[in-house]
Amino acid sequence: MEMAPSPFHGIFSAFQSEHGTVVGNVADDAPSTSVHSAAARGGSSVGQIAVDIFELEDYYIIRAPIAGVKLSDIDIEVDEKVLTIRGRRTAADDIPKDQFYLQECFWGDFQRSITLPVIIDPKKVKATFSKDSILKVLIPKEEKVKIVRISEG
Repeated sequence: MEMAPSPFHGIFSAFQSEHGTVVGNVADDAPSTSVHSAAARGGSSVGQIAVDIFELEDYYIIRAPIAGVKLSDIDIEVDEKVLTIRGRRTAADDIPKDQFYLQECFWGDFQRSITLPVIIDPKKVKATFSKDSILKVLIPKEEKVKIVRISEG
């Protein structure tokens, strides 16, 4: 069974650095690799959150589990076709770096920008944040303009 073409086809095949250059395929170069190596070198870095993107009848939905944050720590920005989720994840305890055997969790500022196949009306975007720390952003699909041909008759 063949699936219908996705309006997101090709959009998520690579992620880009701040300067717009392609860093690598998402499957080949997990965001956590560059985040942790930059943090280990003492440089400042911005983490990235994982998202699920799917569509239902009337909405595109972006779902992101963001543990360790409060709703007040999250900001959602809309600019044309790009939706950006940013925030800050802070650790409740202050453990010295030399006390860790392994540190895979990212703490600090995070940001994720998603390019959608349609221009987004910021006034119509809705977001919920569950008690399980799941952010869900609902972007309504706009009705397409139907062209009606008028003929003499």
